[in-house]
Amino acid sequence: MTTEKPAWLDADELRAWRALHAATVVLPVALDVQLQRDARISYLEYYVLAGLSEQPDRTLRLSELAILTGAELSRISHLIVRLEKRGLVLRRPDPDDGRYTNAVLTDLGWEKVEQAAPGHVATVRSLLFDGVDPSGREELERTAGRIVAALRETDLPLAPTIRKALGAPGPASDERA
Repeated sequence: MTTEKPAWLDADELRAWRALHAATVVLPVALDVQLQRDARISYLEYYVLAGLSEQPDRTLRLSELAILTGAELSRISHLIVRLEKRGLVLRRPDPDDGRYTNAVLTDLGWEKVEQAAPGHVATVRSLLFDGVDPSGREELERTAGRIVAALRETDLPLAPTIRKALGAPGPASDERA
């Protein structure tokens, strides 16, 4: 039996951890509130539609959308059904492999992204980048990169879509939707 004491965070580490924790918890909520208020769309819905809008053919497999957003495939599947009912996307079998389902951004979905994007970008800019000089942005990118690298290497049992979003190897899975 080991009697090794835990390596507690020192005061500086604790302040940094609490600041990062607050940012990671509150930033997505603030972005969701802005998108709901200004575009009547959720943060996750926006990222699904934006992800589709960035594809040359406005099409992605649902499993790829799950990876892009870090959401479970079942959540993305339900979300796509709701977005389809609103006319923002269509579901289509993947022509390369009919076992998969693609989401296709409609013209109405494209209009929704165009309507939501300016306010969203302004909010991201005001909450994250305003008041940060170029060296601060570079340090933010390096710090986030180090965190992602540590997450990629962790042995914690992260969901397969999270592992794939990090570019980390994980248990083989055959996620179809």
